Amino acid sequence: MVYKGGDKNDKDKRIMGNEANEKPSTMLRVATFIVDRRNLFFLLFGIAIVFSLIAANWVKVENSLSAYLPDDAETSIGLDLMADEFITYGSAKVMVMNISYTDAEELSEKIELRDDVSMLSFDNTKEHFNNFSALFDITFVYPEDDERALAGLDEIKEMLSDYDIYVSTSMGDAAAEQIASEMQVVSVIVAVIVLTVLIFTSQTYAEVPVLILTFLASAALASGTNFLLGTISFVSNSVTIVLQLALSIDYAVIFCNRYKEEHASLPIREANIIALSKAIPEISSSSLTTVGGLIAMMFMQYGIGKDMAICLIKAIFFSLLSVFLLMPGLIMLFGNAMDKTRHKDFVPKIPFIGKFDYATRHIVPIIFLVAIIAACILSNRTPYVYGYSQLTTPVQNETQLADEMITESFGDENFVALIVPTGDYINEKRLLEELERHPQVKSTQGLANTEAMDGYMLAYRLTAREFSELMDLDYEVAELLYVAYAVDDENYAKVINGLSSYSVPLIDVIMFLYDEVEEGYVTLDDDLYNDLTDAHKKMEMAKNQLKGENYSRMLVYLDLPEEGEDTFAFLDEMHTIAKRYYDGNVYVIGEATSQYDLKKTFDIDNTVVSVVSILAVLAVLLFTFLSAGMPVLLIAVIQGAIWINFSFPTLMQDNIFFMSYLIVSSIQMGANIDYAIVISGRFMELKNQMSKKEAIIETLNFAFPTIVTSGTMMVLAGFFIGQLSSDGAICGIGQCLGRGTIISIFLVMFVLPQILLIGERIIDRTSFKVSMVPLIEHRVGIVAVDGYVRGQINGRVLGEMHARVIGEVNAVVRMGSAEEISDDNIDNYIEEDHRNA
Repeated sequence: MVYKGGDKNDKDKRIMGNEANEKPSTMLRVATFIVDRRNLFFLLFGIAIVFSLIAANWVKVENSLSAYLPDDAETSIGLDLMADEFITYGSAKVMVMNISYTDAEELSEKIELRDDVSMLSFDNTKEHFNNFSALFDITFVYPEDDERALAGLDEIKEMLSDYDIYVSTSMGDAAAEQIASEMQVVSVIVAVIVLTVLIFTSQTYAEVPVLILTFLASAALASGTNFLLGTISFVSNSVTIVLQLALSIDYAVIFCNRYKEEHASLPIREANIIALSKAIPEISSSSLTTVGGLIAMMFMQYGIGKDMAICLIKAIFFSLLSVFLLMPGLIMLFGNAMDKTRHKDFVPKIPFIGKFDYATRHIVPIIFLVAIIAACILSNRTPYVYGYSQLTTPVQNETQLADEMITESFGDENFVALIVPTGDYINEKRLLEELERHPQVKSTQGLANTEAMDGYMLAYRLTAREFSELMDLDYEVAELLYVAYAVDDENYAKVINGLSSYSVPLIDVIMFLYDEVEEGYVTLDDDLYNDLTDAHKKMEMAKNQLKGENYSRMLVYLDLPEEGEDTFAFLDEMHTIAKRYYDGNVYVIGEATSQYDLKKTFDIDNTVVSVVSILAVLAVLLFTFLSAGMPVLLIAVIQGAIWINFSFPTLMQDNIFFMSYLIVSSIQMGANIDYAIVISGRFMELKNQMSKKEAIIETLNFAFPTIVTSGTMMVLAGFFIGQLSSDGAICGIGQCLGRGTIISIFLVMFVLPQILLIGERIIDRTSFKVSMVPLIEHRVGIVAVDGYVRGQINGRVLGEMHARVIGEVNAVVRMGSAEEISDDNIDNYIEEDHRNA
C-alpha cells in the first residue's frame, strides 16, 4: 500500500504534532531538518567525496607485519638499532633454469661487471648450481630502499629475458601491489554480489540505487580519510572496504525498511521523517555491538589490531553518517521511482524452520551444550602460525612462486642477525666459532670470519711487517703508517715502546691508509693505489653492513625452519651464548625472531581480545534488553559459533595465521550478534501477544530477510577474499570470516530460537526494568501511544499498540494479529478492568 492524497498542512500536523498542544520530539525536529535541507547535505557530501577521492592517494601503507610489534619487543628494538647503525644493501636471488654451468658462469661474469653490482656469489656447488639451474646471489652498491637498486634489478631481468628466470627480493613493493590488485578484483566481485542480493531481497527496484549510492559515499569517505591516520597496514588497506560493506549495509537496509513501513500510510516526505526519527536511535544502538567487538582489537599489543580497529570503526562512523544525512535525500529523489518499481517479495517465508525449532526446543539446547564444550576444547588446540612459511593459499603471486621454485631447487635459507657491542674482534671470533659448533647452525658471517684478501680475514690483526708484505708496501712506509695510526688511536705507549709487536685489525688499517692517501699524507704508485681502492671499496661495504658506531652485526644461518619450538628454543640459547662474551645488550633479529615475538604477543592478546569483546558486547546488550539473562544467552550462542569456527583448523590440521583468529573473533562477536539481537528482540515482543509457537514462527519470518541480506554479503565477501588473495594473513581472515558467518547464521536460526523458548522465564526473572507508578496522561490532538494501554481512546488509531480493546476494532493489523476472545472469557477481562480502574 502506498499513501496518496492529503493536505500538506494536515500532514505536517500529523507528523510534528499540534503546535498549540504538543511540541515535536527532538528526534523528529532533527529528522525534519535533515530531510528538508537535503540539498545542503548533497553539496557537503559532494565536496567531501571529491576531496576523499583525491586524498586516497595520500595514504601511506606499511607492508611489514613486524612494524606493528610492541616497541619493547626485541624485533622492534633490533630493527630500529640496525636502521641507525648499519646499511643494508639491496640484494636479490636470481634463479635461471635450463642452463649449463658454462653458460651460467658467463652470465654471472657479465652481471658482476655492472657498475651497480658490488658482489655476485656463484660457483659450482649445489648451493648455486643444481639440476641445470643456476642461482645468482646479487648484492647492489645501493641501499635496499634506493630506487637505483630496484632499477638495476629490472635491467638484469631484461638482460635475462630470454631465459626462464625466477627472482626473489625484499626490495620494492611488488607483493603489496599484487595484493592491491587482487583486492580490486574481490571488490568488483563483491559489488556484483551485493547488487544481486539487494535486488533479491528488495521490494522495489529503485531502492537498490539508493542503497548502493549510500554505501559508495561512505566507502569513499572512509578510504579517503585514512591519510589522517598517518600510515595504515596493508591488511587494513586491503580489506577495510569489503568488510565495511559486509558490516554496515544493514544500517541502510534497516532505514529503507522503516521508510517503506511508514510510506504504507504516509506520503514520501512525512514517511521519510518518521522513519529517520525511528532509525537513528535504532541503528545507532545496533552499531554499538559491532563497535564493541572492534574496540577489543584496540587492546592488542600487536599494533595491527589497533590499526584495523580504528580503520573499521571510522568506516562504520561514515556509514552511519551517510545513512543518516545522505540517504534521506536520496529517498526523496528516488521516492516516486520506488513507488513505480515495486515487485513481489522474492524472499520466501520460512514457517517450517519455526515449526522445527519449536518441536526440538527440548533437544537442541542439550546438543548445543555438548557441541560448544567439544568446540572449546578443539579451538584451544588450533594450529596457529606466526609467519607465512607454513601457510598455503589458494592462489600464489609471482614472489611466492619464485620463492617456492628457489626453495625446491636450492633449499630454504633461514638466517638471523646477531647484534652485539662493537670493537671486540677477539670475542666476536670466539662467539662465531662456538655458534658454528652447534648442529642448528649451517654457517656464520661477521667481520671476524669474512675473508678480505689472500686468506686474511677482515678482523685479522697484522703487524706493520705483515701488512707491508701483504700490500707489497715498503716496510718504512708501513711503519710510519702504524705510528700515525697509533697516534690517531691515542695509543702513545706503542709509539714509545716500539711497533714490532703492535698489531692492528686489517679492516681498520686499510681504512686508515685509504684516508691518509686521499688526504695526501701518503703517496702510492698506481698499481698499489688501485689495489688499495678495490680493497677499500669492498671493506667499506662490509663495514657498513657489519660494523656500526656502537654495535656489530653477525649473520647466523640456521639449519632450522623459520618457526617452531626448536627454532624458538635455539634463539633463547643464542642469547645465552652471546651473553658469555658480551656484557652489554645483545639482540637476535630475523624472521624467526619476529615470529617468536608475535607468538609472545598472541599469548596475551588472545585472552585480552576475548575478554574485552565479550565485556563490550555484554554492556551494550545489558542496556538494550535490561536483563541479565538475555545477554548471557546471546553471547553463549555467538561465542559457541566462534569456538566451532576455529575447531575446523584443528580437525582439518590446517595451519591458521594467528592474526586471522584475533581479527575474525572480534568481528564475529561484534557483527554476527546483531542477527541474534534481531531474533531475540522480536520474540520477546511477540511472546506475550500470541502462542510461543506462533511467536517463534513469526519471529523467524520477520528476521530472515535481514539475516539473509547481510549474512549472504558477509559470507560471500569472506569467501572471495579467502579464495582470491595470495597473502596468508588476508586469505585467513576471509576464510575464517566466511565460515564463521555461516556458522553464526545456522546457530541463530536453528539453535537460538530453542534457547529463547526454554529460557524466556530466566530472561524475565533477571530483568531489571524499573516499574514506574502509572500516571494518567491527558492529551488532545495527535498523541503517540507506545506500550500497554488501559482507558478510552476516541479517534482513529494509526500505529503500533499492545492492548486489549473492549469494544469494536476496525483496523488493518500488520506484523501481528487481531483475534476475537471467546464469550466465556470476555466477562473475566471486563471484571479485571473494573478491578484495575
